[in-house]
Amino acid sequence: MNTPNKLTVTRMIIVPFLVVFLLTGWGGDANRYISLALFVVASVTDWFDGYLARKNNLVTNFGKFMDPLADKLLVCAALICFLADPQTNMPAWVVIIIISREFIISGFRLVAAEKGVTIAASYWGKVKTFVQMAMSIFLVFHFQAEVFRIIESIL
Repeated sequence: MNTPNKLTVTRMIIVPFLVVFLLTGWGGDANRYISLALFVVASVTDWFDGYLARKNNLVTNFGKFMDPLADKLLVCAALICFLADPQTNMPAWVVIIIISREFIISGFRLVAAEKGVTIAASYWGKVKTFVQMAMSIFLVFHFQAEVFRIIESIL
């Protein structure tokens, strides 16, 4: 397994820890900081694994399939946790739409894979993932200033 694929797997391993810290008070006063650090590290691995794979010609079918899946796992887990946190004020309908879209795209990828076609993430898919991750960072940290609340809503 090459380094980009190891980073993808690492991102998937981080998700349960992120969920624990988002849904419990295990971290005490540092809980939000721990959650934020876990989410940022996982998000950075997303950028870094793609960069390394393209730069070093290490693009694999595993990476093409698992990298977007790891992104979906990270973002969807965070979104579901935000529903349990009244401070985030995340509407359930937004989470339903985002997760539904992720299932539909994953379904298309599975059908294509059965036909021997691998669908890599497009530019717009990468932008969407970046926006979702940026939104999640704002929601995890939950900045108090009104300007950040507006940015949260926009994202």
